Amino acid sequence: MENRERLGSRLGFIMLSAGCAIGCGNVWKFPWMCGRNGGGSFMLLYILCLLVLGLPVMVMEFSVGRAAQASPIYMYQRLEKPGHKWGLFGVFSLIGNIALMAFYTVVTGWIFYYFVKFLTGSNADFGFAQMIADPKVNVTYLFITVLVAFLILSCNLQGGLEQVTKGMMIALLVLMLVLAVHSLTFAGAAEGLRFYLVPDFSAIDGSVVVAAMNQAFFSLSVGMGGMAIFGSYIGKDHSLVGESLHVIFLDTFVAVLAGIIIFPACFTYDLEVTAGPSLLFDTMASVFTHIPGGRWWGALFFLFMVFAALSTVLGVCENILAMIRELTGWSRPKGCAICGVGIFALALTTALGYSVLHFQPFAPGTA
Repeated sequence: MENRERLGSRLGFIMLSAGCAIGCGNVWKFPWMCGRNGGGSFMLLYILCLLVLGLPVMVMEFSVGRAAQASPIYMYQRLEKPGHKWGLFGVFSLIGNIALMAFYTVVTGWIFYYFVKFLTGSNADFGFAQMIADPKVNVTYLFITVLVAFLILSCNLQGGLEQVTKGMMIALLVLMLVLAVHSLTFAGAAEGLRFYLVPDFSAIDGSVVVAAMNQAFFSLSVGMGGMAIFGSYIGKDHSLVGESLHVIFLDTFVAVLAGIIIFPACFTYDLEVTAGPSLLFDTMASVFTHIPGGRWWGALFFLFMVFAALSTVLGVCENILAMIRELTGWSRPKGCAICGVGIFALALTTALGYSVLHFQPFAPGTA
């Protein structure tokens, strides 16, 4: 494998790291976790967990990646003392990242599908249950997701992943700000924001604390080497604590904006705020069918969702690709082709789980 690639700018590093962290955990899972766990009280605990737990772990991952100058598959092995077996965790990182993409690429495909439906004005005759039970839709949009991701990754690091992610993240933030301002014009905006932002301390119990901790780790993509790979692409001129704070700020900003977009609409149209994942795919789709220009607002909403989900797919797949290339010595294009085929084949088990294979790919009540 040739000399290690480098990111071209500090902004590229921040956007790549934030893009990996910002995904369905922010704009899909965070709002419905708030809805199920008392709104503002959950958000308060979530922010505390980000600072107390998430920040140290993110700094650690960046530090390990930069010190080792390797992907997770070898970074522990390079830094361990002789006779120790920390290198085994590199294998766990590879397995964990692949397992994540086995379902995350399918969810991203669902979001692509909803975006296309709204963009083409075909949003009146479909729903979440109908979509996941259709094997053709699931496999087609899974294929599109994997193809787009690995075509981008097949280019060099700076010209491909870095440039595309910077563009997507800037577009995502602009789209979210536009949607949030529009959402504040709804009649139920004040009630929705009160539920979302004002803590209800009587709602805090052990389960809410655990849910906030889980969400903090899930949202930041820490604990599986997802941040370490980007640490290995930067030099020692970066302050890792400062960069981690920037990433956490962007990650939290997007999560909060997602709730500002969703909750005013839910309270305006008397929709269930504890609906779980269908809060995104059924509840919000229903909102857009009832408002003027709903087709276009829905297309914008699911476009920003596409950017959020795809940025995570790109970040995690880059991690997988880097590990496989270090194990095999393959070039970037060859690694992309083989990894793409492998992830597509593995993700078929999830894509077909509600139809052909007849098993529950996700835990009951989560999809």
